[in-house]
Amino acid sequence: MSNAITSDIATIGRINAVPAILQVICESTGLRFAAVARVTENSWTACAVLDTLGFGLKVGGELDLTTTLCHEIRGSHQTIVIDKASEDEQYCNHHTPRTYAFESYISVPVFRTDGSFFGTICALDPLPAPLKGSAIQPMMESFARLLSIQIESEENLQRTEEALQKERAIAELREQFIAVLGHDLRNPLFAITAGAELLTQRLQDEKSRTIAQHILTCGRRATQLVRDVLDFARGRLGNGITVNIQPCPDLGEALRHVASELHHAHPQRQINLHIGDLSGINCDRERITQLLSNLLANALAHGAQDQPVDVTAQIREDAFVLSVHNVGSPIAPQILAQLFQPFSHPLNDTVRAGLGLGLYIANQIALAHGGRMEVISSQEAGTLFSFHLPLGPDAAQATLPANQ
Repeated sequence: MSNAITSDIATIGRINAVPAILQVICESTGLRFAAVARVTENSWTACAVLDTLGFGLKVGGELDLTTTLCHEIRGSHQTIVIDKASEDEQYCNHHTPRTYAFESYISVPVFRTDGSFFGTICALDPLPAPLKGSAIQPMMESFARLLSIQIESEENLQRTEEALQKERAIAELREQFIAVLGHDLRNPLFAITAGAELLTQRLQDEKSRTIAQHILTCGRRATQLVRDVLDFARGRLGNGITVNIQPCPDLGEALRHVASELHHAHPQRQINLHIGDLSGINCDRERITQLLSNLLANALAHGAQDQPVDVTAQIREDAFVLSVHNVGSPIAPQILAQLFQPFSHPLNDTVRAGLGLGLYIANQIALAHGGRMEVISSQEAGTLFSFHLPLGPDAAQATLPANQ
């Protein structure tokens, strides 16, 4: 038996209406054997059977196709109805009634919804029965149409379930991918950067210290790239970036530390801080500092090199607002619409070392907090990225920002 036939048997077996259809046919006709048969050009296979006659055919049982009338129905696409085979002008000498010892018989073709032939719904009995001219034939033909719809529905359901199982398998691979990034890459990179940092402190030879410093810089850069890809995998391929919301009394100091680190990496640039009273804010401090780091790095990379970058953090109108402003060429409208998509870069000739994930990750962090990102960019006003986090009714009220 082919895999296709086995699949068709399973499909019919999953259709709950089939046993009821066969039961109604037998009760309505008085025939004691009824079946749904899958009929191909070279096989006859029972997909469902109701047998109170003792005919002996089970689900999966096969008959020699050439001995059946279903073989003829496959060619003619016409219903066959026989009240009493021994007296029927067309079938009295036919080999099929003699082979299977029946007098009464009815079989209707079943088509798939695309018009292709599937098989038949058939019933028989050794005793004659008044079938012709009754409501039996239109009833069975209606059952055949119903079965056609049910077959398509069940096959579509199976394809959906198979696709879901495949997606689950892919999801497991994604989780393994995230685990590899999180453990197998980050741990050795940490060892490299830690060792390089130790060497820069202990080496006396200037040339050797320069090499160690280069290793440290590259290691930190690789660590940041791995972190970005890991966050991308969590946000786009996994269950989203996770956050640990808790009181952050030292949020302001953490933001200042981020600005200090980036100023150390860009000593020629001016970074102005305007950080107000941030008491009463609940958030994931590490993620918020990561958000600021991405926004500030973006501003330093794309803003005018001879103009300052302003960082503002304050509570305003029951919301925590963290913004980064830079002066420079405005972001084109077509780029602005895709700015928070992964792997996006401005369309210019400037070489970019990153993956284009910084703004995407910043937006994912904002969403994970229940907040939102906004961006405004114009020739006159420059570019302003803002993170807005709504606070509860008991949040601290806004205070005037203090220039740092």
